Amino acid sequence: MAEFRMTECIRKTKQGIALSDAEIQSLVNGIVGKDGAEKIAEYQLAAWLMAVCFRGLTDRETATLTMAMRDSGQKLSYPTLGTVVDKHSTGGVGDKTTLILAPIVAACGVPMPKMSGRGLGHTGGTIDKLESIPGLTTALSPERFLELAETVGCAVAMQTGNLAPADKKLYALRDVTETVLSIPLICASIMSKKLATGADCILLDVKVGSGAFMKTDEEAAELAKLMIAAATADGKKCTAILTDMDRPLGYCIGNALEVEEAVRVLRGEETGVLAELCTTLAAELLCMAGKGSHDACLAMAKQAVTSGAALETFRAMVAGQGGDAGIVDDLKKLPQAKCSRVLLSEQDGWISAMESEEIGRACVLLGAGRMTMEDTIDPAAGIRLHVQVGDEVHKGDALMTLYADSEEKIDEAAAKLRENVKISAECNEHKPLIHAKYSNI
Repeated sequence: MAEFRMTECIRKTKQGIALSDAEIQSLVNGIVGKDGAEKIAEYQLAAWLMAVCFRGLTDRETATLTMAMRDSGQKLSYPTLGTVVDKHSTGGVGDKTTLILAPIVAACGVPMPKMSGRGLGHTGGTIDKLESIPGLTTALSPERFLELAETVGCAVAMQTGNLAPADKKLYALRDVTETVLSIPLICASIMSKKLATGADCILLDVKVGSGAFMKTDEEAAELAKLMIAAATADGKKCTAILTDMDRPLGYCIGNALEVEEAVRVLRGEETGVLAELCTTLAAELLCMAGKGSHDACLAMAKQAVTSGAALETFRAMVAGQGGDAGIVDDLKKLPQAKCSRVLLSEQDGWISAMESEEIGRACVLLGAGRMTMEDTIDPAAGIRLHVQVGDEVHKGDALMTLYADSEEKIDEAAAKLRENVKISAECNEHKPLIHAKYSNI
């Protein structure tokens, strides 16, 4: 076999020439130093990622990259758990569905051990959100992860260095080199982890709209089909649901704020779009796991919330991961911001649009996300919305409250937010929550 040269891979991808399976395997080996391969320099990986963003990969290249990344480290299995389910969201503003969905599904008797990631670009990460709970750790050993899955029914852990380590390296680089927006790279990143995690049934929540990586239904459908193809090749059941992200999901954006909102949903205090989406996704997973018809599974998911079973499962998960489970009863135990400011409406009308991506970027300015790999997140920073798209407002009404550790950060974010919350003289219809569904079942 010819000697592998990373510069040749960069050149080929830049020129739209497909890499061979052997070249892709050698590239992945070089990311992690597997099988004696010399590690590839970060600047070369960054150059290749940028070439992929501009020129793309073929379906074959994407599939080969996904499987090579899956096999770059440890693969998990759950011999004592029966049917295991997993879910992944492609990332959105205010998306805290895992914090709600996993306890609901586990409370219904289906184990959901989940590996999650940190924030990427303008979207928040589940790990960052959970780690805003005092004392909670997501750095779980494989043994503790399995133990919690057996005893509690769910656990959410940080992707370990041994699980799809090639993805962990690329994921961090993509975040800080503006190479997030690539369908082949998103597919390979998501599915390498999902397939290595070992679940039998995988639900993909593919966000579409202004606050998502996929801006159009056509892009989202392309990604969904690529990911389902990868799952099918690995013998997994897989369903993808395209959900709306032209507006933030729920009322809270930011790590501790999103934990607070998740707890309120599990308490049964919030019954809007976020709660509706979470019970719908839970019904899909329960149905995939053989718990009954979709209608029966939807009723089961709702009952898990109204009975308090899902909330108690969340409490047990938090405690099992070392966190202060008292936050379930007293949300003020979550981190509190030093500074806050309410933005008021400057006119009468209806909220016609909230540019989700820019709202997410404003949250990063407040301290709730990362601009570089070295940045530290402020767990208390974020935005609490007081209105949603379609709501009527009057001059002087509260639109949102901003939280940060300094007035200067609030000044900068407030200017951006003023430009990206649109108020019109007429009430406009907005898109439905669920756009489409694809499945290999």
